[in-house]
Formats: sequence, structure tokens, C-alpha cells
Amino acid sequence: MAVYTHLGAEDLAELIGHYDVGDLVSAKGIAEGVSNSNWLIETTGGRYILTMYERRIDTGELPFFLGLLDHLAERDCPVPATIHDRSGAAFRTVDGKAVALIEFLPGVSPNQPTATQAQALGTALAEMHLAAQDYALSRENDLAPVGTLAMLEALDADALAAIDPALPSAIDRGREVVAAWPDDLPSSIIHSDLFPDNVLMLGDAVSGMIDFYFACQGAMAYDLAVTHAAWAFDGTGRTYDPAIGSALVEGYCAVRPLGDDERAAMPLLAQAACLRFVASRAEDWIETPADALVTRKDPMDFVRRWDFYAENGAALFA
Repeated sequence: MAVYTHLGAEDLAELIGHYDVGDLVSAKGIAEGVSNSNWLIETTGGRYILTMYERRIDTGELPFFLGLLDHLAERDCPVPATIHDRSGAAFRTVDGKAVALIEFLPGVSPNQPTATQAQALGTALAEMHLAAQDYALSRENDLAPVGTLAMLEALDADALAAIDPALPSAIDRGREVVAAWPDDLPSSIIHSDLFPDNVLMLGDAVSGMIDFYFACQGAMAYDLAVTHAAWAFDGTGRTYDPAIGSALVEGYCAVRPLGDDERAAMPLLAQAACLRFVASRAEDWIETPADALVTRKDPMDFVRRWDFYAENGAALFA
């Protein structure tokens, strides 16, 4: 989440007027994230999240994303439902950009997750995978390893080296991951971006999983690997927390046990997760405007995770 486009109070009030949610009381820009503009909206009828889609999202795919939220919410998964406007539309257009109003869920994203919270998230993730298997729509993963490798290869080598001299070597490592990628693991619709700031907790319970705008058809074990990489390390990727890593996998397997093929593939899937975030963070670092209300994230945080999985993955997921 972030704010790239600035909407005035009159524009926001006019937009909110198309929904049966009451009158606009306040709107606050949300600074976290890197892809869309987001506001916390308060009206006389409640609180909501307003999203304007800025980057990496084809508006033609919004029926998939927003329909998925409604599908999962109807199946009691802790995800926010879409607020439809008075005409029944799930999104509208403002100055040529699509915007959607989403249900606000209570809870706080954990800065330092506990093992108990990680176990609860593993359970919620597995339940989400099972609930999504009968979703009628599908979407290819444009951030699959082959795509993220291409993203990394397209960046200027000198610009990568300016971030860190070791960063360009990730390209050859990424080619090795792509060459070994398995194509036959059990799949569903996956979140593929379930960082702690995309999870809301009330105590030790998951009250919300949010920001599904990278969701796609994919290997369920890969989604678990992405979440493992996002949750089981400190922010810099230098320190691994085995209690959190183990609890996440245990919570997941309590609902949907991993098959032997999935468990064997986990070390590679975790490295692929790191490739994805090395590439996207490097691209964001190079291309994000200097005046955007967003903090750029260091791709080396995931190079260090990648190193850890390469050395320890076989024992970690045995």
C-alpha cells in the first residue's frame, strides 16, 4: 500500500457518494507498500479501505481479484469483502484509474510475530487454499520464477550493482531456480504476498488476510514458502527464527498436510520466493519516483534469505 495519486476532499466525497456507506468524515493516506494508492476512509456508516490501482495490475483482472475476496469471505475466510456501489459495480474509475472500496477489518499487523500467531496463520492459509479451489475464475502467475527472472534480467546491471555489488549475481542464481522449477505440484488460488503487514491479528487469532492483488493460480506449497520467507526472518533477512518457521508449517499441515513431492520441493520453492522479492524490490528501488510517499525496500534482505535456504533448506523442510 502507498499513496501515488492525491485526491482532494471534494473528489473523495463525490466518490464515496456512489456507495451506501454514509457521508465521508475523513480520509487518511496509507504509506506502507509499493504498488497502489490506499486510504483509510471513515464515513458516518463505518470504516473502509479505498484502493486506487496504480502499478502491476491490469484493470481487466479486477473482477478476478475482487470476486475472489467475495468468494473467500462467503466461505468464512478472514478476508475483506468488496463494497459494491449502488449500481452493483465492484469498482469505479477516477481520472482513468480504477478504484475499489473494501471492507475494513479489525486487527493489527504484527511487527514481531510470535510462534502462536505463525501457527494460526498457517492454519488460515491452508483453509484459504482449500476454499479457493472451487473459485470459478483463474489467473496466471505473472510473478512466477520465469517472470521474475525476466524482470531482474531487464534491469540495468550498473543500477543493480549500485544497490549492492553482490546483487547482479542473483541473475545466474535465478536461472538455476527456473531450470529446476516443478510444474506438477497441487495448486489452488494462492495469495503469494502474505507478509506480516498483509495479515491482521486480534491477539493470537487471524482477523484478516488482505491485499490479494498478486493472487493467482499456483502451487499451494509455493504460497507456503513465500509466507515462510516473509515471516520466519527479521526484516534484514540476517536472522532466522526456527520457532516461527516450524509453527507456520505445522499450522498449515494440520489442515492440509504437504505431500512428499511438495515437501521435497520446499527448499527450491523458498529460493524461488526469494528470487521473486529480490526482483520486485530491485525494480521498485530503481523505478519508484523520489517524491512518492513510500519507503523503498532493500532487495538484499531477500538475497540473505536466499543464501539461508540454499544452505539449510534440505534439513529445514525434511
